Amino acid sequence: MSGHSHAGTGHAGGAHRWRLQLSFVLVAGFFVVELVTALTSGSLALLSDAGHMAADVVALGAALVATRIATRKDTTGMRTFGSYRAEVFASGLAVLLMLGVSMYIAVEALRRIGGAAEVSSTPMLVVGAIGLVVNLIALLLLRGGAGESLNVKGAYLEVVADTAGSVGVIAAGILVGATGNAWWDTGIALAIAAFVAVRAVMLGREVLTVLGQHAPTDMAPEDVTTALAAVPGVTDVHDLHVWTLTSGMNVATAHLMTDADTDAHTVLDQARSVMRTRFGVEHATLQVEPDTHTGCKEVTW
Repeated sequence: MSGHSHAGTGHAGGAHRWRLQLSFVLVAGFFVVELVTALTSGSLALLSDAGHMAADVVALGAALVATRIATRKDTTGMRTFGSYRAEVFASGLAVLLMLGVSMYIAVEALRRIGGAAEVSSTPMLVVGAIGLVVNLIALLLLRGGAGESLNVKGAYLEVVADTAGSVGVIAAGILVGATGNAWWDTGIALAIAAFVAVRAVMLGREVLTVLGQHAPTDMAPEDVTTALAAVPGVTDVHDLHVWTLTSGMNVATAHLMTDADTDAHTVLDQARSVMRTRFGVEHATLQVEPDTHTGCKEVTW
């Protein structure tokens, strides 16, 4: 008998790598422009957006590296599931970056309260408008893969938050220019920080669900048990485990108990077909046992 690993299977993130590449080039190029303008104009809203743009650059770069790591072959023989979890870790990094940026913006905004701040509104409007265009292009690129890959979704949400930041910068520029009151800049910066934090928490929950090996949200374990129990010849289903390896790659294991006269090969083929066609699980490890088998009762966890 010969073993096999998961390292050769396809995954959602790799299919959308080109989207990440183009978005990275756009966002990284604009970040430099926005940072310089933020420092020269004195705008906290613009600086907050530049800070989040920096997080975008790092997150997109990490996502690109993760897709490369996920597709490399295992030369050690120890990574039997391949390196697909690298994409989930990249999404986790995006979460930490978004939270860090939002905390920094909030602290800086609170420090400005009660103090005098001079803000130039014209650079805010110009750079905010350019940033909005750049982010909208990146959104269109990443949207196609966000529904399939958690890695791409992390990058997509980063850009969504930054798009909101660009809108905030434009609004702040208009209000500061119209009223001469720099408080608009501070208030909108706080609003951007709150928006980024909420998005980070939402993505973080998805990342923890995968890392915690919870059942996929669209696959109830009881439904899987019922479907496998309905396979002709199966008398009991136990030790069922379903989890997500990375986006687009759900995995399952289960023990199927059968009648003594049941053909195990037929049960195995039908059960695998159920997992593939009904639940979209291409890799299901199913152990077929006769009803006289008692070894599973010795398992302690």
